[in-house]
Amino acid sequence: MAVNYGPNRYDVVGSFLRPAKLKKAREDFSAGAIDAAALKAVEDECITDLIAKEKKVGLRFITDGEFRRATWHLDFMWAFEGIGHSTTEDGLPFHDEAAKIDDTYLTGKISLAGEHPFVEHFRFVQSFEDENTTAKLTIPAPAQFIEQFIMPMNRKATDAAYESDVLLEDDVVVAYLAFIEQVHAAGCRNLQFDDCSWGCLVDPKAELFFGTDQAGLARIKETLLRVNNRVPSCCALEGKPEDLIVNTHVCRGNFHSTWACEGGYDDVADALLANEHVNAFFLEFDDERSGSFAPLSSVPTGKKVVLGLVTTKHAELEDKQAVIARIHEAAKYVPLENLCLSPQCGFASCEIGNKLTEEQQWAKVALVREIAEEVWGD
Repeated sequence: MAVNYGPNRYDVVGSFLRPAKLKKAREDFSAGAIDAAALKAVEDECITDLIAKEKKVGLRFITDGEFRRATWHLDFMWAFEGIGHSTTEDGLPFHDEAAKIDDTYLTGKISLAGEHPFVEHFRFVQSFEDENTTAKLTIPAPAQFIEQFIMPMNRKATDAAYESDVLLEDDVVVAYLAFIEQVHAAGCRNLQFDDCSWGCLVDPKAELFFGTDQAGLARIKETLLRVNNRVPSCCALEGKPEDLIVNTHVCRGNFHSTWACEGGYDDVADALLANEHVNAFFLEFDDERSGSFAPLSSVPTGKKVVLGLVTTKHAELEDKQAVIARIHEAAKYVPLENLCLSPQCGFASCEIGNKLTEEQQWAKVALVREIAEEVWGD
């Protein structure tokens, strides 16, 4: 069966709204009312139903909707040695509310002991592949991993674990390569790095976020690019660089229909867009917080860009002709044949999900397909 490396003309980022049955099971598990086996049975059932819906709407990539995760990134981190987490008291400051996700910090050196649980999660989705669909796995980017532990709130714990950020970066790279070797051996050929670190970096409050000045932000930009590139550059597994495709998705925070950061891609175009070693960029462009399309001129010739023009943050469907006009506007900077379309982010980056119904969610996906077929005819 041929592998679909994508991206496709119409695509999605990866996460979907959790059904009520799954939310109840996870609550029951946290309360000790059911055991892990019972929770997994519900997860399996809900993911099976989700994949059927993904296929029905015509998606060529299938995912588990991140149904086994509390958040899009932290569950991945928690499976490594040297990382601890606890219930948050303050949460993360989003635009309209605090994101109540666990505080996550270093307790020692980062390493991967045994098989990462996401590998088995991938195998389950892969079992549903057919001649029309390929399993895709989404994980946080290496830069997201680094950002988590260099933020001021985690600085003390990080300094206790590592003498320098260079040593932290080295261990992150080794841990990622160990994970990628595992998931590649399981059959994964399409891996997506989700990355909010660039969104934080371009925000007007970036100095406050990172606890540094402009010179410090410039160094952080270099670090984020370097660590993201060190991993894909080492992924020529089995001597075949084309054997594993790495795409990336960039956004500015997505929690319960609110956001964390704002700012265009202008200040990171020279690093992220011009020099990150990925196959394609999934870029958030659903409102004015993302700035103009002009930075897309930095995208190298031949590289694909998936325009996130349809928002997952509210239920109202976009005007089809307005979205088509924006696609053609972006085509002034990247040739139309190298553009694709998707929602701007997942529908449920955390299990609480965004403020729309499952029916409205699938209407958004259907709209993306309808527009893509009208623009590109495929």
